[in-house]
Amino acid sequence: MRVLLLGAGKIGAMIAEFLIGTKDYHLTVGDLNTHQLAAMPTSPLIETRVLDVFHADSLLEVVQEHDAVISACPFQLTPAIATAACKGNAHYFDLTEDIESSRIIQQVAAQSSTAFVAQCGLAPGFVSIVANDLTKGFETLQKVHMRVGALPLYPSNALKYNLTWSTDGLINEYCNPCEAIVDGQRREMPALEELEEFSLDGVRYEAFNTSGGLGTLCDTLEGKVENLNYRTVRYPGHRDIMKVLLHDLRLGQRRELLKDVLEHALPMTLQDVVLLFVTVSGYKNGRFLQESYAQKIYSRELRGQHWSAIQMTTAAGVCALVDLVRENILPNRGIIRQEDVHLKDFLSNRFGKLFL
Repeated sequence: MRVLLLGAGKIGAMIAEFLIGTKDYHLTVGDLNTHQLAAMPTSPLIETRVLDVFHADSLLEVVQEHDAVISACPFQLTPAIATAACKGNAHYFDLTEDIESSRIIQQVAAQSSTAFVAQCGLAPGFVSIVANDLTKGFETLQKVHMRVGALPLYPSNALKYNLTWSTDGLINEYCNPCEAIVDGQRREMPALEELEEFSLDGVRYEAFNTSGGLGTLCDTLEGKVENLNYRTVRYPGHRDIMKVLLHDLRLGQRRELLKDVLEHALPMTLQDVVLLFVTVSGYKNGRFLQESYAQKIYSRELRGQHWSAIQMTTAAGVCALVDLVRENILPNRGIIRQEDVHLKDFLSNRFGKLFL
């Protein structure tokens, strides 16, 4: 299968490593950053191209040479990439958490003759597959709570945080409105609010509203659940400092400046842990029950190179779905939501096994 991977950053490099490792894919990686392209894995199954997504004609020409397109680009670029995939009759996959971009992609997908699978990462992504699987068998649903965090193993600053993925995506999640269902009504909630604390395996965490993590679950579960929400997990104290930066210092209105500050103050780390904690409660067989899923995934070495947990879990999510479409386990046309994917199929996949 010929795959065009757009975006040669931290997640793109992991996707490339996963896909060429199977020897089932021939990969073209496109990006404007020549340094990142040069850092891609070396293999006869991979080639690189300097490519500008905003040059529509050039992008379409490249798309038409491939069976599938994966966008590992910033969320601002995904609508243009989705449009090219639709026109070029290629399957489409992305990692975006941005709500507005996802709505545009849904409109594009409605005109496509190929599979369109958006929000294929960790959250949104795998966490929606888990949450939907937990809801099965309940006659009525009282709550679906999803908590996900990518955290440094060794926090050493006041924020207790290191950059582990896209800074643009992080700021977007902290600034944009958050979808939720509250007392049966669909609502938009402010980011960084509804702070809560919990412990898992003896470690204390905090969680608070962030944007985009629900994917399309509000559409799927509206009218079926009383309360549905998604919150990002951090170490205690992180949220309060971010509120000072975003609101008191008004850096939420100067996102490029905030990005510059964060990238010069917070080093990236490959020593991290991804935490997933999903809880569903409601009535099953006439009894009020709760079922939960909790998992921690740590960074590790793969083929002689150390990769972060957020790189591996995000890349494994999209690679598993590419595999499932290629193998005809998922449909090869139409819109495929994350919650359309059976958890058993995902975890049986060679990439999905990372979550076991």
